[in-house]
Amino acid sequence: MKLLCALLASIPAVCIAGNLQVDDRRPKDFVNLNTIAPEIQSDLRYFTEHNFVGQRIESYDAPVCLLTSKTAQALKSVQDRLLPMGLTLKVYDCYRPQSAVDDFARWAKNLSSMEMRTEFYPEVEKSRLFSDGYIAYRSGHSRGSTVDLTIVPADSQIPAYDSKRKQVSCTSPASQRAPDNSLDFGTGFDCFSPLSHPDSQGVSPQQRANRLLLQSLMVQAGFKPLDTEWWHFTLAKEPYPDTYFNFPVAD
Repeated sequence: MKLLCALLASIPAVCIAGNLQVDDRRPKDFVNLNTIAPEIQSDLRYFTEHNFVGQRIESYDAPVCLLTSKTAQALKSVQDRLLPMGLTLKVYDCYRPQSAVDDFARWAKNLSSMEMRTEFYPEVEKSRLFSDGYIAYRSGHSRGSTVDLTIVPADSQIPAYDSKRKQVSCTSPASQRAPDNSLDFGTGFDCFSPLSHPDSQGVSPQQRANRLLLQSLMVQAGFKPLDTEWWHFTLAKEPYPDTYFNFPVAD
């Protein structure tokens, strides 16, 4: 099957491996979110080294948020409701190529690579990342209608990441974690912990309220939440529910 996929890749074409339908072509209805809602901030972690791997992820060739047009328009509707409150959305990840998902899987299998454990998965043995559901061989992000995001003050700036700063657990108080202009949701982004579950009872009333605000606005705009990550949402009526794309993230 790998040989067949390699041969078909030069057409370009769709490759079906098992139940996974992978398409290397970029559909015309994939757009740069910035062209639809320029006020939404972008803090695209997988283009940087500030992520659980500790380096830029494969196929993230540009710091742009690509999404299906329907998803981008739905996010704009959320943004339009937040701006009068003095708030704005900030995206951490948008479309994710299948090759990037494969990069995550390779990293997860390499048990000697744990440079970012203190910040992102201090409570989890790396050998359990697959079995505990933190890493998988496919991701809804590859279908182009899933987004990781948060809410930030509209007048705030995204802080620069200092790789030399001492790592602190993503479950620590916000004042101690890696700097982020996000409202306090109880954990940092990509925190591999039960505390990241939207309905976790381990967060404060204000953190819970922030989660409810984000979730209610997103659900009203047509998104479905994920029960293990407060930042993760998928458009309920996504245009490509069965196709996982593999073109690079590029403008």
